[in-house]
Amino acid sequence: MVVYIPPAMFVRCFVVRCFALVLTVLFGLEKVGGGELGFRAGSAIVDVSPTVFPIAVNGGMTSQTADQIHSPLQARAIVLEKGDEKLAIVVVDSCMMSRVLLDDIKAMASSRTGIAADHMLISATHTHSAAASMSCLGTDADSIYQSYLRIKVTEAIEVAQSNLEPATVGWGSIDASNYMAIRRWIRRPDRMGDDPFGNRTVRANMHAGRIWDDVTGTSGPEDPELSLIGFKTIAGETIAVLGNLSMHYFSGVQPISADYFGLYCDALQQKLMEQNVQGHPVVGIMSHVCSGDVWRMDYTKQTPVAFETISIDKYTEGLVDLTMEAMESMEFSHPESLGMKETRLPLKYRIPNAQLLQWSQQIVDRMGARLPSTTEEVYAREQIYLHEAQETEVVIQAIQMGQIGIVTTPTETYALSGMKLKYQSPLPHTMVIELAGGGDGYIPPPEQHVLGGYNTWPARSAGLETTAEPKIIEAGMVLLETLADAPRVPYGIPQTPDAVRECCNNALAYWRFDDLQGPRARDSSPHCHDGIYEPGVVFFLEGTKASDFSKPAFPNRAAHFAGGRMQARIGVLPDNYELSLWIWNGMPSDAREITGWFYSRGTDYGRPVNTEQLGMGGTAGHAGKLILQLGNDELVAGVTEIERWSWNHIRMVRTQESIKVFLNDAAAPEIDCVLRGAAPGWADVLFFGGSSDGKFLWEGRLDEASIMSID
Repeated sequence: MVVYIPPAMFVRCFVVRCFALVLTVLFGLEKVGGGELGFRAGSAIVDVSPTVFPIAVNGGMTSQTADQIHSPLQARAIVLEKGDEKLAIVVVDSCMMSRVLLDDIKAMASSRTGIAADHMLISATHTHSAAASMSCLGTDADSIYQSYLRIKVTEAIEVAQSNLEPATVGWGSIDASNYMAIRRWIRRPDRMGDDPFGNRTVRANMHAGRIWDDVTGTSGPEDPELSLIGFKTIAGETIAVLGNLSMHYFSGVQPISADYFGLYCDALQQKLMEQNVQGHPVVGIMSHVCSGDVWRMDYTKQTPVAFETISIDKYTEGLVDLTMEAMESMEFSHPESLGMKETRLPLKYRIPNAQLLQWSQQIVDRMGARLPSTTEEVYAREQIYLHEAQETEVVIQAIQMGQIGIVTTPTETYALSGMKLKYQSPLPHTMVIELAGGGDGYIPPPEQHVLGGYNTWPARSAGLETTAEPKIIEAGMVLLETLADAPRVPYGIPQTPDAVRECCNNALAYWRFDDLQGPRARDSSPHCHDGIYEPGVVFFLEGTKASDFSKPAFPNRAAHFAGGRMQARIGVLPDNYELSLWIWNGMPSDAREITGWFYSRGTDYGRPVNTEQLGMGGTAGHAGKLILQLGNDELVAGVTEIERWSWNHIRMVRTQESIKVFLNDAAAPEIDCVLRGAAPGWADVLFFGGSSDGKFLWEGRLDEASIMSID
């Protein structure tokens, strides 16, 4: 179905557009005679629901089919034009669409509209209840539907172009953190799971947070922003609104369905139509920002009921209300520039070795012509595909509308990846749209591959090389820089008064643990004693709020340690120094002999005499309490039991005579230990997140660590 304007509405819209044209000529917003055309926008909605049933449905591990439509699938398009620059933005109710399919659509649409193929951004909403337009895991694409989709998406671009009219553009943003949470949790090292190939590799997985005893914390940050790009006529009537949210599909809906994406668009259109005095038709769009590790359930709650029982209608209603609130403060203007760039990046697949390939081929041979029915069969078949393909090409695009930018990834990217692009963009307002230009599956940051889980298992849905994420992020950043003609903004949390004091009070080193990625742990002191993160650390988690280490617009960040350490060599320490550190323990204190060491001094794989390590006791004694050990001496313990998953400040003061360890704001030390000699001068490496000997590594977060000389 194409959204055409009824006759009565056509007359009204014709009058409005004529009036707008008069305004633009009178006020110089559009210079027709000089060849410089003003900014114009047009939008359209085309029904892309399948017409032939039964039909395969994407979104599950194994294949399923549908025989009816529960809610229509749509292609929602916006075409923009300024001077000779023309581009199209289309969001389709689909789980994923391959680069080959999208390239075919772009070629067809280009021949009919004159818009260059590399000036078309086409993305999927990622509904898991749409017709299969791409082969993925245990589902093969429906070739009849693919052909139909080519025609209908092309039609959406054509109709949007035919609706072009003088327009303005505006940006809006609002916090939607109550509508999503991280769904990927880190499992305890003694509660790991098996992958489909029979190996115990799963340290993190989706929805593991349902059972608190199994996990140590979330594996990444959420991106709470609901961002909006709106388009209005010169007379102030809304033409279209492009929303952007980091939340996976709602789930639990029957195929064929557009999930919450379609409900949001329909409800938003209705509200905006009511505000359009002249009755101008409106197109509402919800695009998918990086949300590979995000869902609506918040497992950090004791009883995660926030959106467990809420209906999809109520969930959507809340998002629409947030959108309308954000739009109240949006300012619209004529963008001084419009541009689009694209790059195609060759990437390798993670192909199976000879042994895995042989194992896979045996399973596939036994399957014959039927589709896979088990997880083992699914991933065996995927290894054959990866072996045959070896490599691929992915599309990254960027758009500039004045001070507003859009950048894409062709994958299911984690929330952190989108934040890297937003926080460093040279443009003040940046939207990230994933699953655009292709459907290359999950693309975790490199450090997440170490933790395993099904979104890292090699397949067409997660098969790109482990360095694909930083390569794609860098390619997108370069496109934004080129369009903006300005450099990226290096990320860094502003130095608040407490942070400045940490730096300036005789600090030998100060690691804020707010890094967006590894392996370098930046030293914020003037001494540049950067540390190195080992594999098994993830980044940009919520940090301590107990002290003023951040500003409202820049929440404090921390690193989560899950099998790796950070080590830094800062030279020979003075006899008198102080360590300041915030800790957050994710491990139950009854899980193992020592819950974990969070700080140590010495040399790798060794415990030099008279050097200290700090941690938390476990089943061997002092469960949940601070412990101090010098070399291989007996442990000395504190008296206060520390609550799991809470931030606590540790201050250790070492002099020539003693070591005192303070917890939070207590005046009296938890631990007061007499020293029997100086530490060896060669013990000049500091370890955070584990002991120097590599035993009982920390399972939790660390934040704001500094070493200061004491006069």
